[in-house]
Amino acid sequence: MHAEDVPLPTIAEEVGTPVYVYSRATLERHARVFREGLDAVPDKLIAFAVKSNPNLSVLKVLQQQGYGADVVSVGEMRRALAAGMAPEMIVFSGVGKTRAEITAALEAGIGQFNIESEEEGLELAELAAGMGLEARCALRINPDVDAGTHDKISTGKADNKFGVPISEAGQIFGKLAGQPGVRLRGVAVHIGSQLGDLAPLEAAFVKLGELVTFLRGAGHAITHVDLGGGLGVPYRKGENPPSPAEYGAMVARVTKDWDVRLIFEPGRVIAGNAGVLLTRVVRVKRGIKDPFVIVDAAMNDLARPALYGAYHGFDAVEPDGSQMTANIVGPICETGDTFAMGRECDALKAGDLAVFRTAGAYGATMASSYNSRGFVAEVLVDGDKFAVVADRIDAGAIMDAERVPEWLA
Repeated sequence: MHAEDVPLPTIAEEVGTPVYVYSRATLERHARVFREGLDAVPDKLIAFAVKSNPNLSVLKVLQQQGYGADVVSVGEMRRALAAGMAPEMIVFSGVGKTRAEITAALEAGIGQFNIESEEEGLELAELAAGMGLEARCALRINPDVDAGTHDKISTGKADNKFGVPISEAGQIFGKLAGQPGVRLRGVAVHIGSQLGDLAPLEAAFVKLGELVTFLRGAGHAITHVDLGGGLGVPYRKGENPPSPAEYGAMVARVTKDWDVRLIFEPGRVIAGNAGVLLTRVVRVKRGIKDPFVIVDAAMNDLARPALYGAYHGFDAVEPDGSQMTANIVGPICETGDTFAMGRECDALKAGDLAVFRTAGAYGATMASSYNSRGFVAEVLVDGDKFAVVADRIDAGAIMDAERVPEWLA
């Protein structure tokens, strides 16, 4: 198995395992296909959801493809700026922006704040006015639309923490639009992640279009609408989520009379299938029913299966054609450190290399040092060459950042 033209065993030998491996060509292809899917949208900004993969080299690849950034922390904003993304192409979302974060984003001159509550909007107005600035903003709406995805990544239902209820949007918009320090120029929506059906998205967009008409009727100038992200990717063979072209056609149809700049926040659809997690089998342990294939990657390296019961394809790097049924687990002292149970997979033995597929999004970015394990390395491949783009941080380096006070020593 190769990443572009580089054999994966070469990376394992030189960098060690576990290691995330990303393909520049795949990132560029996905960025291009998503952009081309929106060809019928005349005025747009595509802002990559940095939370899905904040690696600086990944962001640089997308910056070179003309992408901006959707960020949810000042740390993500600084990464986007460090990757060369223009401040005016950065959108700051998230329900918990602190005063320090808002101030830093105002100083950086970012393109848009997505306000998540009336309280946040008033605080932003106060800070911006105090700095003699005017913050460009959109009000995030909670349309009460069930995205039909996992509850942990659903963001558009009435009981989710994001945005303001659509029933109160007109009143809150009117109050915030009159505040000095803010230029409330539009609305935003994002109903969830890993959507496999366009119907919930269209339902949310239709509601948003009705709100735009209402707000204009109330005398507000609406020039920008942020449609969020959420388009799903195939994790299993046979899955067929909507393509960017199908998504783009729906968007163009629903928004054709809006006369606004549309903002899009793709993340997983760009990065998900551009990366794998390369791991080595520690040993194969006999089980009551199926054997346990114990790999050196763990839930601290790839959290999605433990958090969401998520599926990742699992394949041998050098398969010999034989198969086995196995439980795929990591070494962490938690039963939750389980990637798959009763999985039909390539036959594996101690020392063999394998990959977890579709690991380019929500992989390394969600890693932890649980069980005093270090942080996984990341590699970017470009044709026949590769580079380490995030060093492995071992447990000793993490411990070196800790201190025992004198009174305890």
